Amino acid sequence: MTTLEKMKILTDSAQYDLCDYVSHHKSSQVNLPGIYEAIGHNGCKIPLFKTLQTNKCKNDCKYCINQSKRNFTRLELSPEELAKAFLGYYNRGLVNGLFLSSGISSDVESTMENQIETVHLLRKKYGYDDYIHLKIVPGASKDSIKRAMALANRVSINIEAATPSGLAELSSTKDYNKDILKRLSWINNLQHKSTTYPNSTHTTQLIIGANNESDREILSRMEKIYKKSELKRTYFSAFTPVQETEFSNKESCSTDRTSKLYNADSLLNDYHYDVKELVFDDNDNLLLTQDPKILAAENMNIFPVEINRAPLIELIRVPGIGMKSAREIISIRKKIPFKNKEELKKLGVVIDRAEKYIKIDGEFQSSLEKFNSI
Repeated sequence: MTTLEKMKILTDSAQYDLCDYVSHHKSSQVNLPGIYEAIGHNGCKIPLFKTLQTNKCKNDCKYCINQSKRNFTRLELSPEELAKAFLGYYNRGLVNGLFLSSGISSDVESTMENQIETVHLLRKKYGYDDYIHLKIVPGASKDSIKRAMALANRVSINIEAATPSGLAELSSTKDYNKDILKRLSWINNLQHKSTTYPNSTHTTQLIIGANNESDREILSRMEKIYKKSELKRTYFSAFTPVQETEFSNKESCSTDRTSKLYNADSLLNDYHYDVKELVFDDNDNLLLTQDPKILAAENMNIFPVEINRAPLIELIRVPGIGMKSAREIISIRKKIPFKNKEELKKLGVVIDRAEKYIKIDGEFQSSLEKFNSI
């Protein structure tokens, strides 16, 4: 089998693994395997080469296309094959970076060694110095994690579930505390210690809807992790049933659910909310038809806040005011107090969402408008 034929299979097997800023839309401009368009924080499209080193896997994850019990073509790319294949794309300007993951073919350490060797070849033999995201497999040794972090701009380990019992619903071959949370702690402790990529970051991912965990359980786990680590962000992968797996007849997870989880997760990670500030339904899930930030605001007793005096922690809880706008408000009001909502609008504040929660010089803006129109 040629390298290109292998890539077609391995890159398809990798499409269910979320990575940096990923939107999961395969590039329609280039008919080659493995090119996926990621969406950057500023909205720009970033083509990445996303593949597995191997789709051979000893784990029995009930949702996974690569699980050990499925009968399909199993193969792998050698480190040299994969490095050359990626560089063929990169040198033609087809991709801007590499996202490398892998099934666990025989044992954890040999799997990590093959990934590390691939990245080592790119860095040391071929002089590649652009973006690499390398997936850490559960149970990896501290030494292999350290070497991976010395070579990659970003690493990640999938926690997959929010609780030990939740993971047990998905797989019988992984220990939640030992294989995953302990490794996540090691990654956090090793972050910034690399002399090659001292600004490297790490992320994680959960499968949503494959087990019976509620949104409250999921967000409570992420709250604990954010408070104990420098985790950059979390990705939520909506469960989709795969044929020939134990979950083949299970209902798909709505992307509306993962969308609300992203909204709520941002409140925890970026805005430093506590889970207890969020609003859940009777089943401990987020409401799919309403914005989590607005729902949280409706249950707070701090509003309306005075724009010219409110501390940062209150400003960022106003719907329509983001972290950047809140910091700019505080900086500007030290010199000149705000007088009307148009001044806030120029800073990016979404007035339609914010105005019922704010006052400027003691007045609601809706009241000021009526007064000025008389």
